Amino acid sequence: MQIMTIPFFHVDAFTDRPFAGNPAAVCLLDRPRDPAWMRHVAAELNLSEAAFVAPHESGYGLRWFTPTVEVDLCGHATLAAAHVLWESRRLAAGDAARFHTRSGLLTATRDGDWITLDFPALAVVPGPVPEAVVRALGIEPRLTGMCGARWVVEAADEGTVRRLRPDLAQLRAVPGRALMVTAQGDADSGYDFVSRYFAPWVGVDEDPVTGSAHCGLGPFWSARLGKRTLTAYQASPRGGTLRVGLAGDRVRLGGQAVTVVSGEFRR
Repeated sequence: MQIMTIPFFHVDAFTDRPFAGNPAAVCLLDRPRDPAWMRHVAAELNLSEAAFVAPHESGYGLRWFTPTVEVDLCGHATLAAAHVLWESRRLAAGDAARFHTRSGLLTATRDGDWITLDFPALAVVPGPVPEAVVRALGIEPRLTGMCGARWVVEAADEGTVRRLRPDLAQLRAVPGRALMVTAQGDADSGYDFVSRYFAPWVGVDEDPVTGSAHCGLGPFWSARLGKRTLTAYQASPRGGTLRVGLAGDRVRLGGQAVTVVSGEFRR
């Protein structure tokens, strides 16, 4: 029986050092594969996201899976995928990465050690969130709302966001998709805003660094602070830094990435 091998890479994204930022798996396919197999691989790797990259007539096809579901948009795994294509020299350093996804065409460009993703901007719409969500956080919100299907809670300050210890069991009891908690950065922190991201409903209790969340948080804080370019920090235990730029209905997310492990899947 012929054994086929599929290269995969474990990449820490939105960081310049190993064991920080958000880990993602990147699998380089020779052609599109069965979604059921991709779900099994993502569950086996058990990272917050696995990216599956396949050749496309105009760039690459890209799909993302958590350990339990396929998702429509993932920033850190896209950053990791672009990083792997350049690092493995499958893509020339000066060429843009073009990804065809469930969220349309996404591109990535490289400038030295920094990679910039071009993603759609999302709106944060003020409004109520379930009272049980607020109780699970144990804080007094300054503002609540929605970003697509995700709840958004603005906390009083950076310290409140950093100290959060939400009741995940209480969160799971409320039907939901994800919860974004954010606050303006302290004057001496060097960050315009900070955030945390919780998604126990899709198998990710806390996502270390969430690029797609900043598609909504970037425009939200840009309007609040009157700035078109911001520096953001996702204050999970691993932590990660993002550069966020606004360009019309697009958001430019900048970050770095480090390959930690490489290997092969057999099938």
